Amino acid sequence: GPGAVLHHVTMSYDIDADKMLEVLRIGKEKMSDKGTKSAKKRVDPLRRQTGLPRETVIDKMLDSFRVRYGLTEGRVTDEEMARAEHLAETKYSDPEWTARVP
Repeated sequence: GPGAVLHHVTMSYDIDADKMLEVLRIGKEKMSDKGTKSAKKRVDPLRRQTGLPRETVIDKMLDSFRVRYGLTEGRVTDEEMARAEHLAETKYSDPEWTARVP
């Protein structure tokens, strides 16, 4: 809605990069698009970068968003929850969705 910011990113606090490579299929095209030769080198967990506990990293990120963007607390409305539950039942529980291979 108006005044809202959606920030989407995948961040890892800690990860077993070797296990990640075992379970993910990362095509050469995707790697070359990113200009990266190794998927393992693309993963640099926040724990290694900061040495901070997970809770501290989360608090610092929230503080940063609060200062930069005027972050305020909110909640999921009943209508939003009903829509999410409907999607979970009708779309995301369907094997056509969960078992698809992009």
